[in-house]
Amino acid sequence: MSETRKLAAILVADVVGYSRLAGADEDRILARLRALRSDLIDPTIALHRGRIVKRTGDGSLIEFRSVVDAVRCAVEVQNGMLERNAGLPPDRRIEFRIGIHLGDVVEESDGDLMGDGVNIAARLEGIAQPGAICLSEDAYRQVSGRLDMTVADLGPTQLKNIERPVRVYSLEVGQPALAKAKPLKVALTAWARPIAAVMVLLAVLAAAGWYGIVRSSTHTVAATHFPAIAVLPFDDLSPDKSIGYLGDGVSEDIITMLSRFPDLSVIARNSSFVYKGKPIDIRQVGRDLNVDYALEGSVRKETDQIRITAQLIDTQTGKHVWAERYDKAGKDPLALQDEVTGKIVGAMTGEKGQVKQGQYHEAWGRDAANLGEYDYYLRGHDIFMNANSREDNDRAGRIWEEGLAKYPDSNLLKVKLGWYHMKAGWRWWSDDVPAEFRRAGELSRAVLAANNLSPQVKRLAHWLFAQVLTTEGDFDRAATEADAAIALAPYDSSLIADLSSVLIACGKPDKALEWIDAATIRDPGSARDMNYNRGLALRILGNYEDSIAAFKQANYPDADTRIHLAIALVRLGRIDEARAEVRAYLGKNDPKFTGAAWRTAWFYSDPAIVDREVADLATAGLPEK
Repeated sequence: MSETRKLAAILVADVVGYSRLAGADEDRILARLRALRSDLIDPTIALHRGRIVKRTGDGSLIEFRSVVDAVRCAVEVQNGMLERNAGLPPDRRIEFRIGIHLGDVVEESDGDLMGDGVNIAARLEGIAQPGAICLSEDAYRQVSGRLDMTVADLGPTQLKNIERPVRVYSLEVGQPALAKAKPLKVALTAWARPIAAVMVLLAVLAAAGWYGIVRSSTHTVAATHFPAIAVLPFDDLSPDKSIGYLGDGVSEDIITMLSRFPDLSVIARNSSFVYKGKPIDIRQVGRDLNVDYALEGSVRKETDQIRITAQLIDTQTGKHVWAERYDKAGKDPLALQDEVTGKIVGAMTGEKGQVKQGQYHEAWGRDAANLGEYDYYLRGHDIFMNANSREDNDRAGRIWEEGLAKYPDSNLLKVKLGWYHMKAGWRWWSDDVPAEFRRAGELSRAVLAANNLSPQVKRLAHWLFAQVLTTEGDFDRAATEADAAIALAPYDSSLIADLSSVLIACGKPDKALEWIDAATIRDPGSARDMNYNRGLALRILGNYEDSIAAFKQANYPDADTRIHLAIALVRLGRIDEARAEVRAYLGKNDPKFTGAAWRTAWFYSDPAIVDREVADLATAGLPEK
């Protein structure tokens, strides 16, 4: 058998107390492990370019191209497990130990790895605390300047069957780095290490003010909580049982779409489909799968008509959060299925979806003294999304600033504060609009430069940075950032619709309309919001009548919609109507508004576009200065 010797970053992980968990309820633990692999572990490994060499029951051996990738993957998995275990009793938690080493390995022809590099990683995993990550000195050296968490230097450690002691570092996931953290200077004996670990933990808690997860008898407040959803198999009520695949197909499509949303945790098909054909108690499903919501429904097809119903249920209370029925005619059942499942996902997700609405309500019901990072995000976001005044926007900004004072390293709150400044500039809710855009740029750049960003924060940061780059005139990079944001959440209708404005700025209004149409089909309930960019794209293309119709179906007469209407009306020669729109805007919004102010918030790759807009507005009675 041929073999190749090489240097590799090796990660070894296994489940703490697997035999005990399996002995208590083997079917349930296997279902949960399958769900974790599908929803969290395998996607995270793929994201960081890892290769699963082999699985050994409850353990895994994974190869990475670099230690940085291996550590980032391990941290994301352990953070994901903190989230999934929040609120569970200790005897039901699934926890991993992880060891990482950079060393020499032998790769055999079948892809298996052997050698000291693998053995040391395995021994490091064996001494790791539950939920922690142990690194050899060789691995730690590669990442020591990039870690934003507590690191305990365990000193030279004699690992089983390894000839020489290996210096070991333990990463305490979920614990922020101390401002002046220093490694322990002496090697610790085995009996002294637990005492040192306790002392490190106490120091972290004292310095961070109990940063992290705060539990009470009534609820759990986590730094970040992504709601978990189980999509149950849809009942097929069709009289023709030969097309019984429809119910399963709808459920599977919804699972696939939801799994691409970075701020949702979706249980895999293998776990949720064990309930197929069985009478169920939704609250028991919630306990079994550790989910906040369950989606159930039915499919019925007769001749060329399909009806799909869906209900989103809170698994804590068993109450319906949302329900809808969709009727659609057509000869292709798969095409009908695609359209309707897209609408279901659109109604539940996105910035104004049903899941977020439930989270807003929960965050506002919490005691302000116990607010976590994610609660601050939700509280400000609820106001921000509905802000139609400078006062409301400033309220959202103050909440995020308050949260940052408590969680100064929160990239989630930094990126949301960047959005506050962006909106302040867009809506002229500032005495210095360019300064607002600059501040949004500073915050988005700072976030994107950070390590170990969650997919949710990455999406928000790339989304914001795309908009910032248009204000800086860097249109090619803006388009690239827009693509990066959408790649992280390809079914997020509100994201796609909003970023269509970047395409318009880049001189691609036709492509922008394609994005808007796709988003509107998936989320018809948000068509009012999406028609703003539709009206803008149509006007750039010279379709003024349709542009006016779109703007009037948008947030008219709020925001600057009247100004956009005035431009289109001037181009149609309807000057009196255009002047009426400008007068109405000045009377309701800002009597001192000018064409010069318009220039501060509108940017195009072709500067002649904004020049013409300002000239048209002057014709409509808006002073240039």
